[in-house]
Amino acid sequence: MQLVGFGLKKVLAERYPNFKRGHINTNIEFKEVEKEEIDFLKDAEGLKISFVFSISYLDAEKKEEKYGEVTFEGEMALSVSKEEFKEFTKSWKKKQIPEEYHISLINFIIRKCSTKALALEEDLAIPFHIPFPQVKKPDQPQQ
Repeated sequence: MQLVGFGLKKVLAERYPNFKRGHINTNIEFKEVEKEEIDFLKDAEGLKISFVFSISYLDAEKKEEKYGEVTFEGEMALSVSKEEFKEFTKSWKKKQIPEEYHISLINFIIRKCSTKALALEEDLAIPFHIPFPQVKKPDQPQQ
């Protein structure tokens, strides 16, 4: 499997008027897996995977009440072997991604979308969905 394309179709970032700090929920959902005609592929099949990456800012107590959200909808184009294509097709009949590819696809989506989400979160003055490393002053030596 090789990634040959990535694109976003929709970006939504919103801070609701009643915003307050609470729980942050991050989710990735695969919406569709389908054959994709890719001109430059010779001995491989093309796959298009549609996804939604969402970050929801929720009430700490009533987790269903939203205070804001950042959402990305996009697509990835993959070059896969004929065996991999069969595996993806069979697995998608159950609305699943084959297990051996699932984590690498999730990680790729996180890398691509999280960097964009951080900028939007800063613009909207809402908490970052991932923590930044903190530099601390070293302890003073004891005398």
